[in-house]
Amino acid sequence: MELSAQTARGSMYENAFNTIEKNLRAEEGIANELDYVEQTSWVLFLKYLHDLETERRDRAELDGTTYAPIITGKYRWDEWAAPKANGTFDHNAAMIGDDLIAFVDQKLFPYLAAFRTTATGPRTIEYKIGEVFTELRNKFRSGYILRDVLEILDGLNFNTQDQRHELSQLYETRIRRMGNAGRNGGEYYTPRPLIRAMIKVIDPQIGETIYDGAVGSAGFLCEAYDYLRPKAQTAADYETLQTRTFFGQEKKGLAYIIGIMNMVLHGIEAPNLVHSNTLNENVMDIQEKDRHDIILANPPFGGGERREVQQNFPIRTGETAYLFLQHFVRKLRAGGRAAVVIKNTFLSNTDNASVTLRRELLGAAELHTILDCPQGTFQGAGVKTVVLFFEKGAPTRDVWVYQLDPGRSMGKTNPLNDADLAEFVTLQRTRALGPKSWLVKRADLDDATCDLSVKNPNAPEAAALRSPEDIIADMLARDAETADILESIRGML
Repeated sequence: MELSAQTARGSMYENAFNTIEKNLRAEEGIANELDYVEQTSWVLFLKYLHDLETERRDRAELDGTTYAPIITGKYRWDEWAAPKANGTFDHNAAMIGDDLIAFVDQKLFPYLAAFRTTATGPRTIEYKIGEVFTELRNKFRSGYILRDVLEILDGLNFNTQDQRHELSQLYETRIRRMGNAGRNGGEYYTPRPLIRAMIKVIDPQIGETIYDGAVGSAGFLCEAYDYLRPKAQTAADYETLQTRTFFGQEKKGLAYIIGIMNMVLHGIEAPNLVHSNTLNENVMDIQEKDRHDIILANPPFGGGERREVQQNFPIRTGETAYLFLQHFVRKLRAGGRAAVVIKNTFLSNTDNASVTLRRELLGAAELHTILDCPQGTFQGAGVKTVVLFFEKGAPTRDVWVYQLDPGRSMGKTNPLNDADLAEFVTLQRTRALGPKSWLVKRADLDDATCDLSVKNPNAPEAAALRSPEDIIADMLARDAETADILESIRGML
């Protein structure tokens, strides 16, 4: 019975999202998948806040205390978005058309943005509300389409963990589609099977802090929460997961709101995400109180950071991912563990920054594992990537390298899955050697380059290419042989 109720709810939520999507295709202010996720997000966020406040008010009544709401008066969801009369939607009281758009643009968004200045601190839900609505713009132009969307979302509930789980699955699907939609959407989406494999290897524990300085859609933090949630045995464990475990920073406004919404849907009420450019922080100023036990990240690469940003790092380079890697090494506590996705060219590039950074990483941390990912792991990205697993403290002695080969071409219709990574996760525990895995000893590396490029010593040698001279000589010999045979046949005629 519970399963059929769940299926019905999932289908209801799916239908709601599909109807919203259909409505948004008719909305001239919303042009693509990125806009779709962004505009759905702010409305979902306000409905979530309404449900959260209702739950808190009910709890306060049971406890005999009073609850002071965050959002008040005409800005409450049930005042402007979904007014009710006798428990049903009151169409007579609901704003529509230009009046609704004017209210949202001129009153609602400025009211919510002001929370950033009145909140008691950046870790409060009030501050998050202020950040989100300072950054976002309402792109709805039709108050009729927005009215339809509000009515549909009013029918979705965030009251139970199951309901939030259903919504989070749908939201993740939308983020993935946004990632596959081209343009810059891909930077928001790391394949979840890869994230889950990274987390299994790192094996976080309750009480450890987890940080992602390039948080994007918060896939790493959400998956880490899902990994840790079953381990929470007490109310204190759960409180630790809610408030003192997950930390992230994100520079871009759209990614920030998606990250917050994604964490909220996974069950984290007030995510510790900060909206700022991580690379503006001088790494030499990082103190022990700023450090974390675990870092999980897929920092953006390419970039081209300005000179004033590069000044914050001892190894100066315009390559964004290299700056992030320096940040991560210094952001880890002694004994802390990290798993970071990076372009595979990091392992072999010969420029000064690459060589110096490889040498620093090998000296400051034990780079114990490299996972070599196949082409097509990241859809739409034309680069190959590797995952670096390291522990801060003792220098590297040897590196276990695993070459992931799913045995098929990767693409939209056959993306990476959990089964593809199962062998890697199992073998990594003992760093077992085999046809796809081998050890690289630090002592065997060329000190001048510290080249770590992936060359599988177990792969069969490719046959040497023949020289053009050999090929021509062989062709002439065959021609001569053919001429002899024809001559013999003529002699028989």
